[in-house]
Amino acid sequence: MVNDITPKSEREFDVVLYGATSFVGRFVAEHLHQRQQGDNTLHIALAGRDANKLQALQRELAITDMPVINVDAADSAGLFAMASRAKVIASTVGPYARYGSALVQACAEAGTDYCDLTAELPWMRAMLDQYGSTAKASGGRIVHGCGFDSIPSDVGTWLLQQKAKQRFGSYCDRVEMRLLKARGGFSGGTAASLTEMVFEATDDPQVRAVTLNPYGLTEPGQSGPQQDRMLPKYDRGLGQWSAPFLMAPINTRVVQRSHAIAGMPWGENFLYDEAMSTGKGLPGMVLAAGATAALGSLIGLSALKMTRPLIKKILPKPGKGPSLRTIENGYFVMRATGTTSDGRRLVMDVEGEKDPGYGATARMLGEAALCLAADSSNQVVGGGFWTPSTAMGEALVTKLSQHAGIRFREVAQ
Repeated sequence: MVNDITPKSEREFDVVLYGATSFVGRFVAEHLHQRQQGDNTLHIALAGRDANKLQALQRELAITDMPVINVDAADSAGLFAMASRAKVIASTVGPYARYGSALVQACAEAGTDYCDLTAELPWMRAMLDQYGSTAKASGGRIVHGCGFDSIPSDVGTWLLQQKAKQRFGSYCDRVEMRLLKARGGFSGGTAASLTEMVFEATDDPQVRAVTLNPYGLTEPGQSGPQQDRMLPKYDRGLGQWSAPFLMAPINTRVVQRSHAIAGMPWGENFLYDEAMSTGKGLPGMVLAAGATAALGSLIGLSALKMTRPLIKKILPKPGKGPSLRTIENGYFVMRATGTTSDGRRLVMDVEGEKDPGYGATARMLGEAALCLAADSSNQVVGGGFWTPSTAMGEALVTKLSQHAGIRFREVAQ
């Protein structure tokens, strides 16, 4: 069946956005439409399970020049037919473990590139194990985590390492990434994905093993010194306290997978330490302790079956998100500090406009999809499961800087 479909580089659509009517999908659709208006060679379509909602979105955003494709997330034949028409499918349909597997399978079989916003580690591992060889054979490139999780962490670390190699002649064997500042709202979809992942890890020992393993997305059996941050810490270089960051475990595993895919150039004992800065002095220490306790409580309550209904009731629902004003006024600043084995340091900031979970994430996903589409003949990398940095590297840095309001800036010391 794969041999009968149109070669990827000759397909009808550069990008098909699946889940265009979701809360974040609307922002992705708007961004892609803006890009299409600036480049009339781009052909982009909107897809989802409800044709009426898709048509309503077209009218509301005045994007009637982007055709719609109606297909359910469980319709394997329909998903394959859709994938066969596209160079790239970008998906916002989560929780992905519940709604996303058939689409990944369709892309892997059709040789179609795919990117999404997932942070669901067990599902990412399952997709890799089930469809990795299929994607490699077909030429389809599957790239998870193309939003705030995990582009700033993954691409930021990769870029810092390239600069370290140029500057010092060697890579950093340790990178500390800190979320210095952020403003925005909390995503209902992210909340649903994370709590569902905790539920699965609690109930299934195999899922739990993948979730708790810092090398859970690398080759089976790989190990090393990497551990997850569990406690507050004083960062001497920044002069601030830091606390465990909710998304750090996901980003850590993506960064370690990038390192493994590249052949471990940063050393077998490479460490990545991501956390959230909480400020200086006693107030910073108290906030770090409070944030650590709050995160531990959320995870602990999610792990108890009796308290799960309460957690689901308290957290925002999928499809819900912050106000447009909150999204527009949002931003984030992350700082990566790399240290070589002989103590030389390189510092780089990753800065983003708009709310990280929606505005910035929508732009990142859109640019990742366009980046893959621009290399539809697989000149950079071939088929298989990749990370943002290993699949797109410098080309993605350029697109993010030019079109997504994401800046990578070296900091003088």
